[in-house]
Amino acid sequence: MSGGGLVFQYHYQFLRISNGVAIGSNNQTCQTFVSSHSNSKRRYPTLATTITHAFSLSGSGSGAQYSAAGELIDAGRKQQKKRIAGIDQDELLDPKLLADPDSCFCEFQGVEIHHKLYDPGSHSSDKSLLTHSQDVQDQTQTPLLKLGLPMILLHGFGASVFSWNRVMKRLAHLTCFKVLAFDRPAFGLTSRLNSFGTQISDAKPVNPYSMAFSVLATLYFIDFLAAEKAILVGHSAGSLVAVDAYFEAPERIAALILIAPAILAPRAIREPKIVEGNRSEGNNQTNGDRSVSNNIRKPLFKLFEVLSKFTKYITEAVMRMIKGMAVMLNSLYKKALSSFLQSALPVMLARLLIDKFGIAAVRTAWYDSKQVTEHILDGYTKPLRAKGWDRALVEFTAAMLINGKSEMKPPLAKRLHEISCPVLIVTGDTDRIVPSWNAERLSLAIPQSKLEVIKNCGHLPHEEKVEEFVRVVEKFLQRAFGGSKEHSLQAVT
Repeated sequence: MSGGGLVFQYHYQFLRISNGVAIGSNNQTCQTFVSSHSNSKRRYPTLATTITHAFSLSGSGSGAQYSAAGELIDAGRKQQKKRIAGIDQDELLDPKLLADPDSCFCEFQGVEIHHKLYDPGSHSSDKSLLTHSQDVQDQTQTPLLKLGLPMILLHGFGASVFSWNRVMKRLAHLTCFKVLAFDRPAFGLTSRLNSFGTQISDAKPVNPYSMAFSVLATLYFIDFLAAEKAILVGHSAGSLVAVDAYFEAPERIAALILIAPAILAPRAIREPKIVEGNRSEGNNQTNGDRSVSNNIRKPLFKLFEVLSKFTKYITEAVMRMIKGMAVMLNSLYKKALSSFLQSALPVMLARLLIDKFGIAAVRTAWYDSKQVTEHILDGYTKPLRAKGWDRALVEFTAAMLINGKSEMKPPLAKRLHEISCPVLIVTGDTDRIVPSWNAERLSLAIPQSKLEVIKNCGHLPHEEKVEEFVRVVEKFLQRAFGGSKEHSLQAVT
């Protein structure tokens, strides 16, 4: 159980004690709890202080002191309700006020998109992305690939630019070119817009929380980097953005690197072999047998042809009726969902889910949860300090449910074989969120793709196994773009 869960459990027990049990007898227990959970006290300082003061008032056991202790504990309970995953929700800020020294913002279709850019050729680039001194030493030992191609990094659900901190500079030094990462709307520090609950349909402009917007933003950043092509690196749900961007503009994508891709891979389908009949038996038939057989078959063929046409007409009529019903139901579904989104309930549910499972999900994503430090948790929970984060998360989920599938395009699983650019798929052998077998199937569905499985690794190879991840990427780029470490492959002008 996490520190937050422990605090909640003990808080509930203390509340029960304050309603009729002698609190004074548990003073030592409370002090021991508060002192032995320093991390919880740091993440829940008000609650820990409240409990300590409540028990300090309980020495004599008078009714007035019981009442005072109960009021303080009630105050602590209210204070805890105002915290989501340990983040105070009373003073939410504009995302720009939460920016790092190396943060950048640009406006795209009315949305202030937060991004970070590292250019290895610029002496003014900020050094803050390297959080470990070992990284600086390792960079000097990494062979350089002068590809002349920028990289655009696309984070997954619930993540942000922060998830690329450990590899962003290293990838830039590896390729000797610019690397850019940006926060998709609803995540990180990209601005949250007003509710789109009444504009979830195909209205213009494009819903900023939709997949289509993320694709357009990705292509925008290729132009932003003044490049003709770019290498897209997508993690988890970010892999969907990368692949959709490829299908939107395949001529702009030099290669795809998909990390723990949250793309449902099609099952392998074996085509049945057509075996020719034994012609020798047919040749042994007499002419009389053939004529009798033909006389019998002709009426049957005519009857079969009539039945086939009739069935075809019936099928077409039924399909038209089903499509009409689907359009009507889809319209009703969108209206119902739009009305639901305008209520307070979905926001409450989003806050509840993030509070109960947000930190646990981060720990689950790692092979070794002990490696998840407070610095990492702070990086993942920082966006919870931004105004409108909960409403934006609801809008993003709604956009996935409504605009997730395009009626004009075939399903993604049926188009994977059309990808012709170099593709690298990286997965951890112990991924608990997107199993490694899905990545294996995906590699079979994409021609000429390369699959790399990193051992003792979970859902975040680029965070948990930095060394192995960078080596895998280096090997892939050498194979995909000629393999020369010294020759500059200028794909952009």
